[in-house]
Amino acid sequence: MRSTNVLILGGGIIGLTAAFESAQRGHQVTLLEQGAFGGQATGAAAGMLAPFSEIGEDPDDFFNMCKKSLELYPEWQSTVKEISGSYFEYNRSGSLHVVFHEADELVLETRNSWQKKWGVSAEIVRGETLCKLEPHLTKEAIAAMYYPEEHHIFAPDYVKAVITGCKKLGVKLFDYCGSITFEENQENGVGVTTEKQGSFVAEQCIIANGAWTSFLEPELSMRVPIFPIRGQICAFELGMEKVHHMIFSSQGYVVAKENGSLICGASEDIAGYDNSVTDKGIQRLKKWSRRLYPFLQDKEPYHTWAGLRPATQDGFPLIGRLPHRPNIILSSGHYRNGILLSVVNAKIVADLLEQKTPIVPISQFDPMRFQ
Repeated sequence: MRSTNVLILGGGIIGLTAAFESAQRGHQVTLLEQGAFGGQATGAAAGMLAPFSEIGEDPDDFFNMCKKSLELYPEWQSTVKEISGSYFEYNRSGSLHVVFHEADELVLETRNSWQKKWGVSAEIVRGETLCKLEPHLTKEAIAAMYYPEEHHIFAPDYVKAVITGCKKLGVKLFDYCGSITFEENQENGVGVTTEKQGSFVAEQCIIANGAWTSFLEPELSMRVPIFPIRGQICAFELGMEKVHHMIFSSQGYVVAKENGSLICGASEDIAGYDNSVTDKGIQRLKKWSRRLYPFLQDKEPYHTWAGLRPATQDGFPLIGRLPHRPNIILSSGHYRNGILLSVVNAKIVADLLEQKTPIVPISQFDPMRFQ
């Protein structure tokens, strides 16, 4: 495969990892970000690599893609660390999806039944076994699904490492570009003009603008129904108490990091492009986290933050080459799974650049499905 000149729009984790993988394959990559790298959905990420806990309904191509990305993570994170020379936490803690009512145990059993057919390692734990796994967890929890294969990553350091790796691979990175518009009549390529960094031309373009992709609808001549969902998160400082696993419930999650913080999320609401933190959102997180772990009753979060997650109408991302603009590949709308899907998505996009069959089926994510 010959080297291709590639332009990537969007500097969240989806765009950054696409740049990293494409550069590894020998392509010449330029990445443009309208603001700060990793500033929105990526900034609101707790770094959970937990497809089994978060997808409980039924198996489909989306579940398969998430599962594949989890399987790719051990080698991928090692490669990022090696190329970047940077460290970031990659924790194989496993997870517990807890329930509080007997009726919910049937839901766990149903989930366990279909997930095992997909090779998922899991078991339902109760009583003393659950207590040994998480001694400080509330005794109100009557059972939990234990997923030993789920991991988590410290997203801020992961993003920094991918950025450093991109630079070492020769990717040209431009942040704070401001607004980006497409230029007309670019023969055999794609041209864009940025508000603050000038103009760029490439043979192929990958659009990974997340919640901002919809602003390109007029220039792409298509509907791009991606809209922002604000995700609010808070973090407590852990003392002597330990949280050994990622803990999921119907109301949220908590994840302990090696820096001594306990991340609690996520309060979600529709607020347009407002990424400010609200008292209502954080109060809900505090209330639920304290129910999960009573030792938090006398603690207040030391940090609160929010980011905008790119959601679609059906919950699936838009991934694929545009038939009416064959030099453009769309890769947006990963909602709350951007960190998890960053690995497999990078490989899918690089495969599309090279006219190869993607590593996993992507017909369900056709970007033209809403036209």
